[in-house]
Order: sequence, then structure tokens, then C-alpha cells
Amino acid sequence: MEYKNRFLNLLFGVKRVRDEGDDEPLSSMYKNLLMIAWPAALEGLLLTLMNSFDTMMVGQLGSAAITSVGLCAQPRMIILLVAQALCTGTMAVIARRKGEGRQDLALSCMKQSLVLITGIGVAMTLLGVLLAEPLLTLAGANEDTLLDAAEYFRIISFAFIPNCWALCICSSMRGIGKTRITMIVNVIANLVNIFLNYCLISGHLGFPALGVRGAAIATAVGTCVSSAVAIAVVLKKGGYLSLRPFTGFHFDKKTMRSVISVGSGTILESVCMRIGFLINGKLIAGIGTEAFAASQIVGQVSSLTFTVGDGISSACTSLVGQSLGATKKNKARAYVRVGQRCSLFLSLIIMTLTFFGRYWLPTLFTKETAVIIGCAYSFLVLLIGIYPQNMRVMIAGCLRGAGDVRYVALVSLISVAILRPLMTWLFCYPLNDLFPNAMLPFLGPWISFDIDALVRWTLLQVRVNKGKWVNIRL
Repeated sequence: MEYKNRFLNLLFGVKRVRDEGDDEPLSSMYKNLLMIAWPAALEGLLLTLMNSFDTMMVGQLGSAAITSVGLCAQPRMIILLVAQALCTGTMAVIARRKGEGRQDLALSCMKQSLVLITGIGVAMTLLGVLLAEPLLTLAGANEDTLLDAAEYFRIISFAFIPNCWALCICSSMRGIGKTRITMIVNVIANLVNIFLNYCLISGHLGFPALGVRGAAIATAVGTCVSSAVAIAVVLKKGGYLSLRPFTGFHFDKKTMRSVISVGSGTILESVCMRIGFLINGKLIAGIGTEAFAASQIVGQVSSLTFTVGDGISSACTSLVGQSLGATKKNKARAYVRVGQRCSLFLSLIIMTLTFFGRYWLPTLFTKETAVIIGCAYSFLVLLIGIYPQNMRVMIAGCLRGAGDVRYVALVSLISVAILRPLMTWLFCYPLNDLFPNAMLPFLGPWISFDIDALVRWTLLQVRVNKGKWVNIRL
């Protein structure tokens, strides 16, 4: 029993200095974090599954179709980055206002953000429809993939405005810790998307077989449904963020300044990440269709595994923000350590499942032997980066909750926009020429991923250890 207690303390024990008047037990802190984290993780899992089901069903059409859909991911995220940055700022500010006990200011923040994000959504739609070909050419599309990719991208662009509304409302709910609501929103959207994928990609239940176009329609309709459900949630009376659309409204400079302060740093981070991912994707696409298809498959599965880290990150953003809003700095620090222990335990489980599923998982997406083998070896490399990746995601969430977003952006600039593409180029081109039998076109992107995850984790951990982030005001 003594050894068992030592082992449990090693995994879950957290040395904690209490704030004055704070007698919350450690077990309650774990419960608070996990109650917010598991719906957020499941929500992220479902969002990733939506993309994975697209890829699986489109994969029946061949590697070129997988590549066409995969090429749309980074341009879509680039267009969405301003909206996502605004939502991150909204979540951080609402969490802080809840900690301060100011429900009126939290609701006002959501209203103001919804107005701003509607304008952003209109601009995004125009960009997506009018600039599909240039964006996808920049992403690495060639003659084999450009036509299908452009058609897919234009169709999903028509859903950008409802996508923005859903993002804003769900971010607001995360700020107050209501991640179960956002999970329900996305469960419904995913069910619609999966059903329409089945009907429209290969043609079932009397629907035409539309291939890549069908996958795009399914994704767009699913997005619109999620937006409708999210709007219905905030229109319901009695909630903490219950929206009355015909009541008085005005922009508040202090609120918008705080949202934009966090959002601007998040934009910089997102720009660095998307530029890095775009360059990285283009480098991989230049190697060949099989290598890029394998990269897309491993990326889909790895995204599923990292939703655990994203769930814990969302919980930490909310709880750290609320703790600092209530002026409980030591409690905010303790939540960082609780999040670290949870990330360690869950990463070990994910690594085990990934190791034993490395040959089976690729068969869900493709039947091409070369791609399956490349994926299996890539999963072995990916295993090394799972723990540092989940840790850096969790720590970044804590820093965002505190409003320390500019440092997170600087780390992304160094590691994602510069180091990772450089490592991908090194392994996939010069070193591949030197060692042509080492499968580096398949493995190189994931070696660079491991290096990126380790560097970002180290730099973010140094920031947390210094402790200045608890003094930032929003």
C-alpha cells in the first residue's frame, strides 16, 4: 500500500501554496479540470473526426483526392486565423470576468465579439471564393489536384460566416467552463456531416456520387448546423451568457482593448504557425503524392491523439483565467501543475494505443501498400513527440488564460515558422539524397515535428517557471 501511495503521489501529487482564504482541496482541483477538459477533448476529437471521415471516404477515390482535400487545410486555417484570434481573446476576457463575478461584462464581451466576427466572416467568404486557386497553388497544389481542391475550398468558404458565429459562441462557453455545451454543438454537426459524407461522396440512399464536391457540401452543411445549434443555446433564457438580441448594445473600449490585446498576440502566433505549416506542407507535397498522402493520414490520426492535450489546455485557459480574475495567483500556478500531471498520464495511454495501432490505423484511409508502410514507420517517430506536444499545448493554454500570448507567439515564430520547415527540408531533400533508402520523405516531417514539440515545450516551461505571467492584467 505504501508503494501504491508513492506511485499515485508521483503521478498526481502537486505541491501547492494556498492563497489566503482558499481552502479548496487538491482533489477538487483535479475534478474541476477534468470536468471541463473531457467535453473539450471530446469536442476536439469530434472536430478532427469530421476531417478524418472526409479523408477516409475521399480516400476511396485515390491518393490524388486525399491530397486535394488535405491541401485545403492550411489555406482554410490561414483565412480563419483572425476569427480564431478574436475568439481566443474573447475566451480569456470572459474567463477573467467570471472570476471577478461580473456576469454583465462577460455577456457584453460576447455580444461585441459576435458583431466584430460577423464582419470578419464576410471578408473571409469573399477571400475564399475569389482567391481559391492562388491560395491552393501557394499551398502546393499541382495540375493533378488544383481543380478538385479549388472546388472543395470554394464550397466550404460559403460556410465561413456561420463558422465564425459557432467559434465565437463556443469560445465564450469555454471561458465560463461550459465545455459540455460546445461538445453537444459539435456532436450534432458531426452526425450531419458523416451522414452527408456517406450520401454524397460515393452516392448512397438515392443521392448522386459527387466525390470531393460531396465531401465539401457535407462539411459546409455540418458547419451551418453547428452554428444554428450554438445560436439556439445562447438565445435560451436563464444561462450565464443568455443573449437577448433586441436589447441595448454598445461597444466598450476597455473590453475591446482587452480582447484585441490577447487576440493580436494570438494572430501573430497563428500567422507564424500557418506560415510554418504552409511551407512545411508545400515541402512535403513537392516530394510526391504518396509521401503527402501518408503525411495527411498520420496528421489526421495525430490530431485525434492531441485532442486530449487541447481539452486540458481549454480547461487550463478557463480555470487559470478565473483564478487570476479572483486574484488567486497561487491557485492559478497550481492549476498549471495539475494540468501537467494529467497530460503526463494521458500521453502515456495515447502512446501505447498509437504504437499498437500503427499498421491498422492507415488502412482506415487507404489500401495502397506503400502509403500504409510509410504511415506505420511515421507513427513510430511520432511517438517521441506525443508527450512534449501535449505538454506544450497545455502550457500555452495556461499562458493564454493569463493573457501572456505574445511570448507564445514568439515561441511559435522561432520553432514553427523557422525551425520546423528548415528541419523538414533538411531531412526530406539533402539528407534524402544522401540516404535514399531511409524512407526520409515519409519520416522527415515527423522528425521535424518531434524537434518542434520539444523546443516549444522547453521554451514555454521556462516562461511558466519564471512566474511573471500571473501579474498580467486584462
